[in-house]
Amino acid sequence: MESYKKLEALFTKVSRLNHFISLGDWDMNTYMPPKGEESRGEALATLSEIRFGYMTAPEVKEWLDAAKQGKAELSAVQQANLREMERAWRSDNSLPVEFVGRKMRLTTRAHSVWRDSRAANDFAKFLPVLKELVELAREEGGYLAAGTSLSPLEALMNQYEPGITTKKVDEVFDNVKSWLPQLLQDILKKQASESVTAYSEKFPLDKQEALCKEFLRVWNFDMEAGRLDISPHPFTGMTKEDCRLTTNYIEETYVQSLYGVIHEGGHGKYEQNCGPRDMITQPVCEARSLGVHESQSLFAEFQIGHAASFVEYLAKRLPEFFEPQPAFSPENLKKALQRVQPGYIRVDADEVCYPLHVILRYEIERDLMEGKMEAEDVPRVWNEKMQQYLGLSTEGKDNVGCLQDVHWSMGSLGYFPTYALGAMYAAQIMASIRKELGDEKVDECLRTGNLGPLLEKQKEKIWDHGCLYETDDLITRATGEKLNPEYLRKHLEARYLGA
Repeated sequence: MESYKKLEALFTKVSRLNHFISLGDWDMNTYMPPKGEESRGEALATLSEIRFGYMTAPEVKEWLDAAKQGKAELSAVQQANLREMERAWRSDNSLPVEFVGRKMRLTTRAHSVWRDSRAANDFAKFLPVLKELVELAREEGGYLAAGTSLSPLEALMNQYEPGITTKKVDEVFDNVKSWLPQLLQDILKKQASESVTAYSEKFPLDKQEALCKEFLRVWNFDMEAGRLDISPHPFTGMTKEDCRLTTNYIEETYVQSLYGVIHEGGHGKYEQNCGPRDMITQPVCEARSLGVHESQSLFAEFQIGHAASFVEYLAKRLPEFFEPQPAFSPENLKKALQRVQPGYIRVDADEVCYPLHVILRYEIERDLMEGKMEAEDVPRVWNEKMQQYLGLSTEGKDNVGCLQDVHWSMGSLGYFPTYALGAMYAAQIMASIRKELGDEKVDECLRTGNLGPLLEKQKEKIWDHGCLYETDDLITRATGEKLNPEYLRKHLEARYLGA
């Protein structure tokens, strides 16, 4: 027990360091002036190296070995915490300290190059850095995979989705690709004859901000333990006690900002309620995986936010913030918000097109990691796959193609599959909630904006458990079975085809 307590103290220190690393990263993406980039990169690299030093100290392995020998003395939560401690320790001890600092410096530099390249629609400017990032990912994957049965790509994916394999991802994505393209065409054909009244007024940014904050209140997001800001790419960051959300605003539509906030608010609710709170600095209190994390944001955005009953509630609330207009009628708003239209931007994609955006990115990452393509091939392959999956060309439009996402500049190859897995988990979780509460009760919650019963179910099924269970076990406990993409298929068919 003494060794385990030493480990708890160590991970509390690591949690405190992570707090300020997250603060530095959040500020870099929101308010940091451009000339602060180099200094910030060095500061974050130094903090990362200090954190890394704690995790790789020789005595940590001794404590882990001793704690595992005395495992019988630990509670079930402590045993799960020990498992997650060892997982984190193995990950960090796979990487040389020199690599950790080098990655932090490269990704800090890459972020500003990516931002400027995207703004200028200039892939050539980003290419030299992308080459470095791909080599870095291959190197990191090699370190993480050493001594395991994982491939370098699988080792990277396991940083975000523990237990995942390319075999499992390929099987699930192949399943989706077997029916989603045809379903998309069927929906487009059905909606082709529907007319949608366009918005007739612009939407002042201050009113949009007020609307977004009100809908965070609808989700019971604790604004005393979080805040809402602006960034080019919406994200959720910082800590459970200080959960920062971002969105961005344009006058032409409120949809981008509102649904960005609903999505990030889903992440934020998970963070603010995740795990056994008396162990908030411990690994067991972290989110189970990024796929599970994404399930909570997509549950908020798609399962709730785009449901017909919730659109009725939104239609009642919009005139409180903007000038009333015909486009706000419940019938028109439903057609507008459930409109399926292939587009270039993943974060703006409807829920039918969304998985295809993710599959495209995963397939490019897989081929990059396996050496089947190189960084200079990315725009061409991206364009080919966009035409194949969504019927759109990105030739000469890399700012809305391969430059649109921040992830590669962060060194986060292997991250993208979690988005599509999250959409599938979300559909499966909602199916189980509807089964338990009944469709009538769920629709009443959506129609009135009283989301309490749905949030309580999310808390019961997902939030309370943190990392207590492995992903398959967590989803099985929540829904009665492991991940099953058929729930996503049935959900999409019912919502868009009335099947």
